[in-house]
Amino acid sequence: MNILPSSSTRFVAGRRVHAWRTAPLAVVALAAIGTPAAAQEDRDEPRRTRVGLGAQLVPSYPGADRFSIRPLVDVARARGDEVFEFEAPDESFDLAIVHGGGFAFGPALGFEGNRSAKDVGAALPKVGFTFEAGGFVQYAFSENARLRAEVRKGIGGHKGLIANISADLVARQGDEWLVSIGPRVTLADKDYHRAYYSVTPASSATSGLPVYSAGGGVQAVGLTAGFIKQFSPRWGIYGYAKYDRLVGDAAGSPIVRTYGSADQFSGGLSLTYTFGRR
Repeated sequence: MNILPSSSTRFVAGRRVHAWRTAPLAVVALAAIGTPAAAQEDRDEPRRTRVGLGAQLVPSYPGADRFSIRPLVDVARARGDEVFEFEAPDESFDLAIVHGGGFAFGPALGFEGNRSAKDVGAALPKVGFTFEAGGFVQYAFSENARLRAEVRKGIGGHKGLIANISADLVARQGDEWLVSIGPRVTLADKDYHRAYYSVTPASSATSGLPVYSAGGGVQAVGLTAGFIKQFSPRWGIYGYAKYDRLVGDAAGSPIVRTYGSADQFSGGLSLTYTFGRR
């Protein structure tokens, strides 16, 4: 791939495709009825794959004041002269079943690590590892603005329902550099909040914390920023920073007030390498 600086900075929402993301069904259907010449041209069009590997710091559990180090892995693909598609650094793994005209939706998958009494520093029940399955919908209002919503249900672990609403502004110069920033709102149901923020009478007796029953609603509001910069046609850097402020019943939890923090910070940095060429 050759990265050539453009004559002017453009604000666009480019196409960034994970290696595990398949083509939309409509595109597959059109390809099936296309002419042999068009199919051959499509197969001959070169592909590029950008892989990022690094590390990130994230809260050890929802409401924690301590951090855990986790791997940061990012994979993006593009075909021919297309730029890598924009994807916010904090959105879940997804598969766009429908993708066209600025609109996309499909399934989304996520996970939440476990929380033990040792993690909190108090004798509270363990919340096991949670696999989250659900869906997403997003719409690009213009070349530089996108709105996205995700809803996921916990399978095991917290067993709750969690939703993320995000908006992003994107500035980029082709694939040479990209910067994004936007607000975030996180909502969760009573089951999710009960797992991480409530204190039952039994837990109160063992931990010394007051009894507390957290209801569902808005859990946090925040801001996420991401950036990508190419130093050469092959090597680059990718990173992000995120801040969430717990509100409502989550912020009022004695677990958060005594052992955690309403301020939730996270961020990561990775080195990227691009395979293939334009």
